[in-house]
Amino acid sequence: MKNGSFKRVLCLFILALSTAPASAGEVNLSIAASLKDVVNELADGFAGTHPGVKFLKNYGASGVLAKQVENGAPADIFISANLEWMEYMKERKMVDTGSIGTFAHNALVFAGSADKGVSALKDLPGLERIAIGSPKSVPAGAYAMEALKNAGIYRQVEKKLVMARDVRECMMYAERGEVDGAFVYRTDALRARRAKILFAVPRELYPRVSYPMSLTVAGERNKDAAAFYRFLQTGEARAVLEKYGFTVR
Repeated sequence: MKNGSFKRVLCLFILALSTAPASAGEVNLSIAASLKDVVNELADGFAGTHPGVKFLKNYGASGVLAKQVENGAPADIFISANLEWMEYMKERKMVDTGSIGTFAHNALVFAGSADKGVSALKDLPGLERIAIGSPKSVPAGAYAMEALKNAGIYRQVEKKLVMARDVRECMMYAERGEVDGAFVYRTDALRARRAKILFAVPRELYPRVSYPMSLTVAGERNKDAAAFYRFLQTGEARAVLEKYGFTVR
């Protein structure tokens, strides 16, 4: 085969691969990092009764996930940790708007070592290092930033903030003692081994933590994704969420 012919055949082969549909039974999940444990359990439970289904999971900061989907990353179901990134997906017509609903709710807490003498936001200026998710892409960080500003102490702690890629990384910093404390979700702190919840961030200082979920445009056409999406709204799924400390009302 001549070189030119070989190149044409190779290009056609690559094009065929790039446009091939996802394998039957595959469900791509793009899920906020704070939901990792609960979604793992729910996916395992669903796969146990649907043996032909395989889950490909992508956990991370909601903003990062949304940008990945926008840039072509495969996703059938998207669950964000705030309304902003779901709205971002909706505006760009990347989700099935008719499927948008609320998966669960959470609460923001400050976790760290109990020997720091911290029991309220007013005590934070006395600390040296405070972990927070990067507010531009991590909803937990955006919630925390709003709380700090509304409490009037942001300027006092601004230079003490250590930015993390997602809320799980914040929790890891607190667990390792690499920071004096971290803004994380209550559900993450409940599963910590060393760090303790030092105080709950007053609810009036930030919006309610909500997890909107939806099928993507691709997921709408995936029968297994649609079936799992329906499963996420069942009483069985709600019971698992509550077991992990989430609220569903």
